[in-house]
This record gives sequence, C-alpha cells and structure tokens, in this order.
Amino acid sequence: MYHVTVLGAGTWGTALSILLCKNGHKVTLWSALEKEVEALKENRDTIPNLPEAKLQPEVVVTGDLENALTDSELVVFAVASPYVRKVAQLARTYIRSSQIVVNVGKGIESDTLETLTNVIQDELPEADVAVLSGPSHAEEVSRGIPTTCVVGAKTRKTASFIQDIFMSEFFRVYTNPDINGVELGGSIKNVIALAAGVADGLGFGDNTKAALMTRGIAEIMRLGIAMGCKAETFAGLSGIGDLIVTCTSNHSRNRNAGYLIGKGYTPDEAMKEVNQVVEGVFCAKAALALSKKYHVQMPIVEQVNLVLFEGKDPRTAVSDLLLRDKTTENSSLKW
Repeated sequence: MYHVTVLGAGTWGTALSILLCKNGHKVTLWSALEKEVEALKENRDTIPNLPEAKLQPEVVVTGDLENALTDSELVVFAVASPYVRKVAQLARTYIRSSQIVVNVGKGIESDTLETLTNVIQDELPEADVAVLSGPSHAEEVSRGIPTTCVVGAKTRKTASFIQDIFMSEFFRVYTNPDINGVELGGSIKNVIALAAGVADGLGFGDNTKAALMTRGIAEIMRLGIAMGCKAETFAGLSGIGDLIVTCTSNHSRNRNAGYLIGKGYTPDEAMKEVNQVVEGVFCAKAALALSKKYHVQMPIVEQVNLVLFEGKDPRTAVSDLLLRDKTTENSSLKW
C-alpha cells in the first residue's frame, strides 16, 4: 500500500481516487476550491458528472496542500491545463527531491507551448515527472468499466512503479519511454474531437467522422515526429486510442462542445452549456502555433481555430478542408 495524493478534485481526479482506493492505497484528494472540498465531504454518493460513482469514506478530502503532500509517495496532477503551473508553484515547497509525480491532465500551455508534464518539471525541477494517458473517460473508470492507459516516464523503474500502483482487474496500464509523444497525442486529439463534434452537429455521417479521425491522427503524428516523438506512440493508446474515444463518445466534453457549435452555438455558449473545462479550446491555439513553429501542415487544426476564434462558419470550414489541393495520402510512400 502506498500513500497517493491526487491534486485536483474534478471528475478525473475523483475517478482516479476511487480507483486508487479500490487498489488498496491510502488516498488523499486535494482541491483548491473550498466549496468542492465541502461538497465531497458532505456527499460522497452523488458526485457531479460521475453518475453511479461513490467516493469511499477512506479517501481523505482536503484543501490543505501541505497536509495533502506530507509523506506522499506518488503525486497525481489531475489539474485542468490553465491551472497546472500555478498548482505546481504552490506545491513546490512540499515536494521532496526525486518525488515521483504523474500528470494525468491533457493540454498544452498556450504561452510557452510546453506540454503539461514539461510545465510541472519546470516548476518542480527535482521531481521525477511522468504522464498517464489514454482512452479513459472518468465516468467509466469511476464505475469500474474495463479501461487501458499508458505511462510515459524517463526510466523503466518509474514507469513500472506507476504501472503497479494503477493496475487493477479493470484498469490495465502499459509503459512507454516516449513521454512527449504520449502527452502530445492525448492533448491534440481534443482539437480533432471538436472538429468531429462539429461534423455531428452539422448532420454529417460516419464517413465524415472517419475522415476527420484518420487525417487528424496523421496531423498529430506529423507534428510529433517533427518534435522528436516516436511514430509508434501515435498508433497506440494515447494516440489513435484516445482519439477514437474522444471523437465518438457522448462522455466527451470536446466532442459535445463541437456538436453544439455545429448546431449553431457560439464557442462561448457551447462551453457554458457543457459546463466543464473543454481542453480542446485551450489547446487549439497552441497546436496551431506548434505547427507553424515546426513547419508542419495541420489543416484540421487550422480550420478549428478559424471556427473558434475568427467566427468562420463551420460548414464552410468543412468545405475548405475537402477542396484543398490534391495530394498523396502518405508522402513517405514511394511509387
């Protein structure tokens, strides 16, 4: 049994706390929001956005960061992307040298274009920072529905440590040394999921969504390889696996926000209606900036940005994608 601290009591942090407690670990769940802490303490059987889930009485819920991190053997960052750096700064005083930290959030910091794992490492330079990602909706993990994820870490030892803590009969964990690839796939797929949702909202069919998903993973892979990541990673759980579930599931806040935009909502109206952090909206500008920095073509990401931030009509955006200049499917394949 290990002492695991989960930072962030949103749906994902709470779902992982339930999982880790079932695995027999001592779990402390921290939130910076006093109302969130009190709500979880008072009612563990009715958790917002986690139907049928129950937070075990053994899970300690607190707003005291020092208390949460004292003697912790694994720190789980389940923090929405805009707040990761701030939380890491607050935690710095209480993080010991070589502390193992695993990021489970998905996103790219808009100002620095850094992955969340790199943001945490920047603020906690003496920590051993890893990432856990994959097709894993919190709603299903909290109910014990079979799920698989992948851990990206600097060393096999760290990856195996995290793997052992999270593994259960319904939560299978693989390992991968390509940290940036694992994180990049899990982040940018949210932008593609917005596009898939828009297509659904416009009334397009399975053909359209399959095209967006297939060409979307091609865009992510091109960028990843340009950034030094491994192509194999994007064919795995944090790449195509996470893309599939996020583009197709009704649990997906990114797909649902896109659907509303396709139905005529403005991006702001769609995010308010979803009433959760829509990471793809925050990631879209960063993904486009990375494509320009590394001279990689990402037409789907480009059109999503035009719809989100410049008021482009979604139907016109789809037409523009289809009417681009003719090209080959894969430039690395030779006649």
